This record gives sequence, C-alpha cells and structure tokens, in this order.
Amino acid sequence: MRNELDKETSPYLLQHRENPVHWQTWSEDTIAMARRADKPILLSVGYAACHWCHVMAHESFEDPDTAAVMNELFINVKVDREERPDLDMIYQTALAITGQQGGWPLTMFLTPEGAPFWGGTYFPPDQRYGRPAFRDVLRQIEGVYREDPGRVSSNVTAIAQRLETVFAGNPGTRIPLEAAPDVAAQFLSQHDPVYGGIGDAPKFPQPTILKFLWRTGQRTQNNQMLQAVRTSVTAMCEGGIYDHLGGGFARYSTDAEWLAPHFEKMLYDNAQLVSLMTEMQRQEPNPLYEQRIRETIDWLFREMISDGGGFASALDADSEGEEGKFYVWSAEEISESLTEAGLDATLFAEHYDVTPGGNWEGTVILNRRHRKGPFPEEIEAKLRAARQHLLTQRDKRIRPSWDDKVLADWNGLMIAALADAAILLGEVDWLARAEVAFAFITEHMEKDGRLLHSCRNGQAKHAATLDDYANMILAALTLEAATGKPAYLAKAETWVSVLDRHFRDQKDGSYFFTADDQTDLMLRTKTAIDNVTPAGNSTLVECLARLWLLTGKTAYAERADTLTKAFAGSFQQQPQGFPGLLNGMEWLLHGRQIVIVGDPEAAETKALAHSARTAGRALSTVQIIRDGTALPEDHPAHGKGPVDGAPAAYLCVNQVCSAPEVDPQAFQTALEARP
Repeated sequence: MRNELDKETSPYLLQHRENPVHWQTWSEDTIAMARRADKPILLSVGYAACHWCHVMAHESFEDPDTAAVMNELFINVKVDREERPDLDMIYQTALAITGQQGGWPLTMFLTPEGAPFWGGTYFPPDQRYGRPAFRDVLRQIEGVYREDPGRVSSNVTAIAQRLETVFAGNPGTRIPLEAAPDVAAQFLSQHDPVYGGIGDAPKFPQPTILKFLWRTGQRTQNNQMLQAVRTSVTAMCEGGIYDHLGGGFARYSTDAEWLAPHFEKMLYDNAQLVSLMTEMQRQEPNPLYEQRIRETIDWLFREMISDGGGFASALDADSEGEEGKFYVWSAEEISESLTEAGLDATLFAEHYDVTPGGNWEGTVILNRRHRKGPFPEEIEAKLRAARQHLLTQRDKRIRPSWDDKVLADWNGLMIAALADAAILLGEVDWLARAEVAFAFITEHMEKDGRLLHSCRNGQAKHAATLDDYANMILAALTLEAATGKPAYLAKAETWVSVLDRHFRDQKDGSYFFTADDQTDLMLRTKTAIDNVTPAGNSTLVECLARLWLLTGKTAYAERADTLTKAFAGSFQQQPQGFPGLLNGMEWLLHGRQIVIVGDPEAAETKALAHSARTAGRALSTVQIIRDGTALPEDHPAHGKGPVDGAPAAYLCVNQVCSAPEVDPQAFQTALEARP
C-alpha cells in the first residue's frame, strides 16, 4: 500500500500527499480493501483552512512512528469535508451520538464495512489537554476491535439505530408561522445585549438566525428583535472578526467581544453576511453596512476568484506555520510604516486600537470597537489612505494558502448575495460577475443534466447534494429577479425536477441530502436543521414559494407546504433548530408578486423595475412582461396590461392585484407601505 492522495485535486488532500501514512480516499474499493484485510478503518476528516487539522497533521500524520502504527493497524482514509459533506454529516452525527462534541479534525473508527463504533476529534501526540495520546488511542481501539468484537458490535448497532432515528422523518401539521415570535424570544434570551451575537465565546456570526430575527422583527414590528440584529451586525463590522484592511469576515471569534478571530475566511460566511446586510440595507440604509458590503465584495473579487470565474472556498488561518500571522501587527510596525509614508500614524492608532504591547497575544488585531464611525470626511479620508498603505505593505508578506476549489452550494449562496447587492447598490459589474460564476457551474459542473459538487483544475467530481441544488436554484431565482432573463427561471425549474426525481422522499414530501443512485454511504440523511448554512430543505421552501409566485403554478406552493409539514414534528421538539425553515415560510405566506407590463427596453419600464427591485420591503418577486396574457391563467396578474399605452406595475398580495401604477415614485411608496 501507499499514500494515494497525490492523485487528488483537493488542496486539503494534497496537503497530506507526502505523509508517511498510507492514506486512501473514500470509495467502495477502499471499503472492499478493508474487508479483505479485516482491518478497521481510521477515517480522518478535515479541510484546508482548518488550524487544528494542521496541528494534528504536523504532530501525528507527519511522524514516521505514528504513521507506522496507523499503517499496521488500520486502513487509513482521508476525506475533505468540503468535498464530501454527505460523509461528514453522517460521521459528525455519529460522534455526537456517542456524547462527544464534534468538529475538525474528525477522527472516527469504523468497521471494515464503514459502520462507526468510536471516535473523537483532535488527539495530541502525548497525553495533554485532558486527551489521551493518539498512539495509545490507536492501539487501544485496534485491541478492542480484535479482542472484544461483541463490544464493537454493540456500539455499531446502537449508533446505527440512533442515526436512523435522527434522520427519519417526523411529520405533523404545518409549522405555524405564528410560532416565530416565540422562537425569536428564545434566541433573544441568548443574545448578548452588550457585544451582540447569540451565546458566549466562541462566537459565530450565525446569519441564518439573525436573518430570522430581522424578518420576524420586521413583520411583527418588534424593535427588540431588530435591535438585537443591529447590535450584532454592527459589532461584527467594527470588531476584529472583520478584516479592516482587506475586507471579508473570519469564520468566528474566539472571544465574546468579536476581537480575536479564528482567522480563516470562508466563502459561505461572507456570502450570508453580505446577504443579511443587503436585506438590512434595503430597509434601513446604513453607511457602515454599505461600506462593509462593498469592501467584502472587493475582497471577493481580489482574492477569491478561481479559474473560470467561480468563487474559491476558503483562505487559511495559518501562514508560516502560525495562526493569524498574516493579519496581525505590532504597534511599532504600524507607526513606522505610516510615518515613513507621510500618513497620520497617531490618528490611525486611536481609531484602530493600536497600542504598545498589542491587544491579542502581544500583537495588534485592527478593530474599531471603541471608535465607531462614521467620522467627518476629512478624518475618514486619512484613515482610508492609511488602510490602503498598510494593505499594500501586508500584501508583501507570505500569504495564507487558499482553497481554490469551486463548490456548487457555497457558490450558489454567493451568487445570490452578489446579485441582490448589485441591484440594490447599482453595481452592474457585480451582477456580471455573478452571472459568470453561475455560467461556470452550469458549463463545467453539470453532466448528463445532473450537478456535480466540486471542481478544481478543470476536474468536476462528486455527486451533488441537496444543498448544491437548493442554493443554485436560489442563485438562479435571484439572477432572474435581477436581470429578467427567463433562462434562469427555466434552469431553476429544471433543477427542481431533478430533485423531485432523485432526492424527494415520496412518503412525506421532504428531500434527502443525497440522491437515490449514490451507493457509497451507509444511509441517506434527511434534515431541515440548519448548520453554518441553511439546510437544503429550508432553502427549498423559499425557492418553491418563489417559483409559485413567479409562475402561478400552485404545485410549487403545495410542495413547499408539504415540505414544512414533513418536519413539523421535529420543529415541535427543537424549534430553535429551524430558523431557515421559518425564513422560507415568510416567503410562502407573505411573499408578494410584482408584475410590470411593458416593453422591457423602455425607459419607463426600467424605472418601474428599479423601484420594484430597490424598495424597502423585501420578499417580493419581480417580473417584466410585454403582455399579461403571457402569464399562466391561474396567475393573479394574468391578462393585466399597460395603461393608455404606458408601462404599468401591479402589486399582487395573497393572489389579489392592486390597481395599476405608472409613476415609479408612487409605486415605490405603495410598495413600502405596510398592509
């Protein structure tokens, strides 16, 4: 046997290609190999930007003595959790069933058939942190496997039965949206009123929860909910979790005050935060949020464009073997650099928490937590010049590695966010970039009408998951709303038909995470509980609702309604697990239809469309058609037309349309008025 990872394209797997461990990739052939050898499988799951994955690799996987033990006792399998989220979901859940907290690196021990019987996360080379030494664990686990097969069998059975229960359907009557304020109140009880965010350190952005609080607060006019979101987003925008020189947000903060991030930057976090801030900006314009949207998108275009125009997955936390080294400074370094450039070092230090001795482990993490802007333009101009100079200096450092693979699900989130922000802020280049990324996926990551999950170096691989389809459907619908191009709507409908054929559970109308023809998993998972991104079933409720509003096809609304019923029982048991589903239900129950009838190229039509797309009220579909008869007969705007030859706009709520409006300003006022 040998280390097989040199044949892979994943940056994470390639990081391990020179390990003395005989790493294999996950496949049916590898499982067959384990059966023939009668060896348990050691499954190690991580990702390229994972700090503790790097630590365990350096301490254990690069150590010849440890590798020798691994090679002797196990079939060793390395998996990139970003390439195989289906595997990660199963085995992270299995670990949780054993009573342990999950995370990465994930270290699971499986039977030769792939069934989990024990596991953990990071193990040190020697006993420390309250954790046993990794080599001791290896010998003990293999010893139990050989000498106590009954115990292993008992663990396998218990975990497998619990996995089946966790991912089984739990239907009920439709989840009442009236329950949303009670769920929001539970989140508010965990909200930090001083620093923002949900819970204590470590603190994650949790944009799905914040968007839920924002939408529920808007609908119920509850300022406590709205203020919790304002406090949280403002704190992140001003804190050290935000990169004040280069733009973009880190994955989470290690402290409660958002000062010290875990420095990796993930595409999905930034996509969701841009989306959240855009929705907030639509309803309550705030110069800070607009600046952060613009800077984050600037970062995206500068550092995260992969080959072909798709968006890369992540930037590492580490450089030169140290976490955060690329991003932190000393006070002396900043003062000397700015002074030599003729810039105001004292002013910058006052506004960005630059102090002798630093604010984190002897270094400076730039932040504006204590000097929130905006300040007079003269001061802001000086600060901008200083930031640009320091960014130029920072770019001379050894950069963190980046994971440039393109993932369909995360790209879908970013494409949708980018298109929405482009329309609101009038940035045609952003919209063009979103279309390029979408085209990359449809041209290079589809085969025989089916999406693939990942692409790097021209090689698309791995069957798409539910999240890939759901997020790309969301991207298609957002691009349709922004451009009016019917091809995007057609693509969304095509992908829904694929989900119905290969992912839908005909028993309850929900969708499995994997397709019915994928054969290398021990079970098919199914959930609507959100993780760091919204669950695919949650996103689909929104997508199906929007398709119904756009097409008038009631089958889409019925499917969305059935989908909420499929998880109603689970919702009753764990309501805080489903903010994304409740966000989708906002669309299903309160989404509005805007139809503009007229020549799409006429200035008057474009003016009405601009009012529709930038109005403060969210959750509206926008369609521009030449003649209302082009709509299906059961669409509420079917047959509507221009007024005295002039383009006319109609607002339809609960399948009833308003009187036509030809004046863009009057139409925008009507759109923003509450019912």
